[in-house]
Amino acid sequence: MSYALITTLTRLKNTASTWPCWQIESSGRKQVMYKCLYFDIKELVSSRVYDARGEKAWALLDPRALQTLDALREKFGPCTVNDWAFSGANEFRGFRESQCEVGVKYSQHRYGRAFDCHFKNATAEEVRAYILANHNEFSFISSLEMNVSWLHFDVRNHSPGILKFYP
Repeated sequence: MSYALITTLTRLKNTASTWPCWQIESSGRKQVMYKCLYFDIKELVSSRVYDARGEKAWALLDPRALQTLDALREKFGPCTVNDWAFSGANEFRGFRESQCEVGVKYSQHRYGRAFDCHFKNATAEEVRAYILANHNEFSFISSLEMNVSWLHFDVRNHSPGILKFYP
């Protein structure tokens, strides 16, 4: 969507949950989607996806995962997912399109429901332990990868509790 077409931008509160949405009105259409407060879309998708979709890539990501990213950032401080846009080496720690050769065929990354995070002020193990002890603060997290040096979380359809899996 072109910024020239945007006529109104207001913050909403979704009545079904506590996450904020952005309502964008343009050309008589209303589009409601969650966009992260602390992350640019380039930090969450590959360069190939960004080049193809630009800001429209937000639509590929699950709002529960995005809200969780913001909540983790608020709790634990600076966090990196992808850093390719800043000359870094990480490009596939967020959304992975179907042509991406990184990861397994049915990875939650391919559905926009998973992220791999590195925190500046906390280790992955410290963050995992906190999430497991305080699941109510991150209630959308349904799965954690254990025994790795990054925090992998996802919001797959799983309950009750958090599924722990190992590489």
